[in-house]
Amino acid sequence: MNAERITHIVAGTFVLSSLALGVEDSPLFVSKHFLWLAVFVGLNLFQSGFTSFCPLTRILNKCGIKDGAC
Repeated sequence: MNAERITHIVAGTFVLSSLALGVEDSPLFVSKHFLWLAVFVGLNLFQSGFTSFCPLTRILNKCGIKDGAC
């Protein structure tokens, strides 16, 4: 598995988890403030599309996980 795929999996997991914890109709609801996590992840994905800078991908690269085509 390459760094881009891991980044997509982690981002998707964070967004889905924050929605499950932040939407009031969810059985897992904790606080509406968890929705800010989804906003943060979305903005990070948006800016990385333009700048090609993603902190998680850089961390994974430093850990030895190679880049690859999506």
